[in-house]
Amino acid sequence: MISIWMSVIVMLVAFVNGARNEDVIQPCANIRTSSSVVPLGSPVTATCVIREDCLPVIGQAVHIEWRLDDRFIPSSPVANESGGISEVVIPSFNHTRAFLTCCLQASPVQVAGGVEIRAGYPPESPQNLSCQTNLTTSNTLTCSWDAGQLETHLLTQYTLHTKIWDSNRNYTYKLPTGVHHYTIPRSDFVLFSEMEIYVEAVNELGEAASVPIILEPVSATKFDPPKILKVEAVPKRYGCLKLSWSLSQHQAWIRNFRLNLEVQFKTADSSQWSEQPILVSRIKPTRPVDQCRLLHGTQYFAQIRVRYQQSPWSEWSSSQSGVTLESAPTGRLDSWVKLSGDHMHKQINIHLFWKPSKQFRPNSRNVSYIVSVQKLPGVKGKVCSSMGNYCTFQLPRKAKKVYLSAVNTAGKSSPNEVRIYQPKALKVISDITATPRDDRALLVQWNSVDTSSIIGYVVEWRPLLKTDLSLTRFEFANRNESSIIITGGFEPYKPYGISVYPRFKDGIGLPQTVNAYSRQKAPSVVPKIRIKKTWKSHIELTWDEIPLDQRNGIIQGYKVFYWDEKGPINVVSAHPKERRVVLKDLKTVSLYEAFMMVSTFGGSINGSTIHFEMEPFDAVTIVMIVIASGVGMSLLVIFIVMTCFSNHKRLKGRFWPDVPDPANSSIKRWTSESTQDTQPSWDNDEPNPIYLSHLSFLDFPMKLSKHEDDLWLNSAEDTSDLGESICGSPFIPGYSGSNSYSVPYATVIFSSPCRSPPPKEPHVYLRSESTQPLLEAQESFSPKCYHNMATDGMPREQCFFGPCDDCIAEEGADPVVLWDDFPFLRALALNDTQND
Repeated sequence: MISIWMSVIVMLVAFVNGARNEDVIQPCANIRTSSSVVPLGSPVTATCVIREDCLPVIGQAVHIEWRLDDRFIPSSPVANESGGISEVVIPSFNHTRAFLTCCLQASPVQVAGGVEIRAGYPPESPQNLSCQTNLTTSNTLTCSWDAGQLETHLLTQYTLHTKIWDSNRNYTYKLPTGVHHYTIPRSDFVLFSEMEIYVEAVNELGEAASVPIILEPVSATKFDPPKILKVEAVPKRYGCLKLSWSLSQHQAWIRNFRLNLEVQFKTADSSQWSEQPILVSRIKPTRPVDQCRLLHGTQYFAQIRVRYQQSPWSEWSSSQSGVTLESAPTGRLDSWVKLSGDHMHKQINIHLFWKPSKQFRPNSRNVSYIVSVQKLPGVKGKVCSSMGNYCTFQLPRKAKKVYLSAVNTAGKSSPNEVRIYQPKALKVISDITATPRDDRALLVQWNSVDTSSIIGYVVEWRPLLKTDLSLTRFEFANRNESSIIITGGFEPYKPYGISVYPRFKDGIGLPQTVNAYSRQKAPSVVPKIRIKKTWKSHIELTWDEIPLDQRNGIIQGYKVFYWDEKGPINVVSAHPKERRVVLKDLKTVSLYEAFMMVSTFGGSINGSTIHFEMEPFDAVTIVMIVIASGVGMSLLVIFIVMTCFSNHKRLKGRFWPDVPDPANSSIKRWTSESTQDTQPSWDNDEPNPIYLSHLSFLDFPMKLSKHEDDLWLNSAEDTSDLGESICGSPFIPGYSGSNSYSVPYATVIFSSPCRSPPPKEPHVYLRSESTQPLLEAQESFSPKCYHNMATDGMPREQCFFGPCDDCIAEEGADPVVLWDDFPFLRALALNDTQND
């Protein structure tokens, strides 16, 4: 903009201050420069000569100064201003365009003359010249090139030159400014004649030409996309397809050209074309193409493209499909077996999953799978058949292996042996994690406690929201691996269960399982908060678990925000498994608001707000609580005091029972009150002899005879201790001193019920046995059979203890009692003095 105004000023000043010569206005000064167009950055020299007949300087001293646009430039020291001549040198001209003016130092300053100087660069040689022939309805040859990276800042003219060698015809085509391509009409080239083509660039600082190219126009043809007519299997040739094709309708006249052709394939279940297309050289459009080394019984999609010699490739044709001939499946299937069912049952449930290995070839579009076993009792050979990738069946627990085969219409594959191992209760996997790598892959990592017996791992995953077992996937890992990347159709925001099983030589160990998401976001819902319990200044809030299909990620925690009308906002966090919080130190008679926030790794969401109020206890309620507490404490104290100081024998016996000491018992000290529930004397150090370890009472309806009473009461031998006479007396017949598990005790016989008042007659005692020793750790013995003392109305042949082979009652006279034969009865002899 400044240069435009300066040019206007120069013209006006020259018109005003110029000298009139024959009615032609001449400028006051002449400016001469080395060049008006110079290379950018080069030096510029200019000289200003003032005319003698210039009116403003007649009769005055001349002072000259230089300006480049609006910037002052000092003149050269050699300038002769007194003679009206001045010279200036610009060491580096860095403007692409500027006005250099010569001014007179008058009042005001007056411009004597000026000149425009332009700077730039010479043109670069055009690069990447290429030409392409179009053989459609209007045959043309289009050439294009690159002008280069350097900006010349000067107007550059491009010219296309062609020369046909056979006819020696030359053509030149000038292009508009800024255009770097040109289309040569069909009349200016011959399809099968070579021609030379180059481009020339010219500006005010120089000219440059591109490297010429020599081509035959037909070899520069880019054909239209060809068309595949049909794709079919080659008879009796497995893995081969035949492609019939042709050129486009506009280029169908080129029948005898030998073209180069490329073919690419992809299977029906693949989204990627083959990385390296198959090249077929020098083939005519009328000839079909056979392609082999393909998979058997597989549907393929094919595309082709063509070119002539080194011409550009045409675009790819539309795809067409064909199927190769089928053959029997080949290769191995990877399998994974899981067992379930009661271990006590004879039959077990087997879940068998499989997938093709890298070597497996189905060789057919329709493949089924058969699971069979060797002949077992009650089991047919084929136990399962499926078109999918899993099968569930039952087998006897003794089954050790099954056989898996793939079948199609052409045959059956070799059976794959699958061993059935019983699960082992070994837990060696720990710290399993699953982190997303991208939307379609997860990184699974784990640790093993003991790897010495592990031969590998099985990583299994399945969607948790679907029950279809066909969606179960698995991968194998080596024993030295502790991580694996699993890929598949993972859906975002959906949970997947991932399990890692250890593999042993003789079984499968216990798995470790973790839930994972390929991508997470905030949950879809927030559970509703419920008030479960309220007391004076606390309140417990609970909520239900978020349904699995609405979590959209792994729940990291719950936060409850609450506040009253005047207080700040408080936050309480809860563990994901707790689903409860307790709000403490709440104010009474205050209205509170609260809401809950649920978070996952993908975001958070807030729930709706609830309101609650803490109500205080009224005076009546407080008084009732105090009274009830006081009454309860009083009753408890009274009960304890009565229990401790009561003389009631039965009550005391319940809380402080007396355990008798057989070592300090003496039957001869018994009193007539021995049949009563009597407590021991608290003042006597010696335990009451009444309490024995075993005391049994037998009631008889009739009294003993007077004669028999006297025999019991008038025994001449006095025994001071029952235990001594029973356990240790050497006078007992049959005593051998051998160990025994039983010790003789005593049985007291009453003629009246146990609970009745004490009888006047003395008691009768019978010998008994117990497994608890009384006084001494002496070896027990097996007593002989003792006859019962006969009473009126009682069977005489009754034996009270011990086996007896000769206890046969004799008819007639009363038996004679021999006291020496009954040391036990002699020890029980009691007199009136002793009873007293």
